Amino acid sequence: MRRPAPQPSSSVARVPGFRPLLAMSALGFSGYALLLPAAPLWAVRGGASEGGAGLVNAVLMLATVLTQTTVPWLLRKVGWRLTMTVGVVLLGAPSLLFMATDQLAWLLGLSAVRGMGFAVLTVCGSSAVAALVDGPRHGRAIGLYGLSIAFPQLVLVPSAAWIAETLDFRVVFALGALPVLAAPFASLLGRRLDALDADAGADAAPAGQAVDAGGPGRGRVLLALVMPSLVLLAVTTPGGALLTFAPQFAGGAGAAVAGLLGFTAATALSRWGVGGLADRFGPRVFLAPLLAFCAAGLAVCAGAIADGGPRPVLLVLGMTMVGVSYGSLQNLTLVAAFAAVPARQHSTASAVWNIGFDAGTGLGSLVVGFIAAGTSFSVGLLTTAVVCVVAAAAVLVTRPSR
Repeated sequence: MRRPAPQPSSSVARVPGFRPLLAMSALGFSGYALLLPAAPLWAVRGGASEGGAGLVNAVLMLATVLTQTTVPWLLRKVGWRLTMTVGVVLLGAPSLLFMATDQLAWLLGLSAVRGMGFAVLTVCGSSAVAALVDGPRHGRAIGLYGLSIAFPQLVLVPSAAWIAETLDFRVVFALGALPVLAAPFASLLGRRLDALDADAGADAAPAGQAVDAGGPGRGRVLLALVMPSLVLLAVTTPGGALLTFAPQFAGGAGAAVAGLLGFTAATALSRWGVGGLADRFGPRVFLAPLLAFCAAGLAVCAGAIADGGPRPVLLVLGMTMVGVSYGSLQNLTLVAAFAAVPARQHSTASAVWNIGFDAGTGLGSLVVGFIAAGTSFSVGLLTTAVVCVVAAAAVLVTRPSR
């Protein structure tokens, strides 16, 4: 990937290509956010258990992770423009087919197709940030990019279950096709990025050179990305569980909406706000405290739904606490991943980071769902809190890679 040229300290939103990136991301994540809580509810409506409902998002994320490993190759072979345009269509179009069936097997198949499109959106989106904006402003650029991702979730994740139960599931599934409308923005952004790669000349790495032929260089790159990926995995696992199961353990639509609103609002604001701090102080100093704060929030959530709960006020407080860590660590770990590798390996960093993010979301949906089926949601959330504590200890006892 081409190293961005030094740019003046103006708003990153004015960088050519950045506004189409924001539009593509907002529309793409709108469809993702709507179906994240609604699709498992639709599966339950069709007779699925808690474990079966958890499989819906787990399959979505499994397909996402598997496809993310191939996105750099696609960028190298067919370029940014075609890859991103096809990706947003694959993410949005299957949502319309959810109207035809609530049977679990069909829902899992449609979720797998959506996961393929989501993989393209996520890897290309974060890679585009590094391609468009110079390194000293990565924190602010990632913060603004993160806001375009988090704002749709702020509005749509809390309201998706309410829309489905109050109006109709078909309304949710129709709105879930919004990523298709991102195709023109994906094409415009892709044309800009393809031009940047073409202008880079023979001495620049090709777009999508994330998977090298092998050798020690690749090993060092992957090793440098281990810690950011593990931290991200630790925080996205409980995040995925809250996004998937809040409508089920909250005890009512009102409590679910309030809890998800607190979670997504905290995610949006913290992911945007922490960008400047990451540029000034570096990301590593914040990792362990935020993981510990996430564990504390999960303990509050577990207490709120245990022993005859839920207790809505405590639940909203706990989910908001988790949201602060969830949003902040998304930004910080991506900044750390880009800083850990050469510019030509930024698409590697993006792919590995997104695999950690989506693997965690899928694990949260799958593991907490099956733990809840055998014990309770409270035990499932406490299990993810322990994971955060272990990850915080690992950050404290390891040295940063050079």
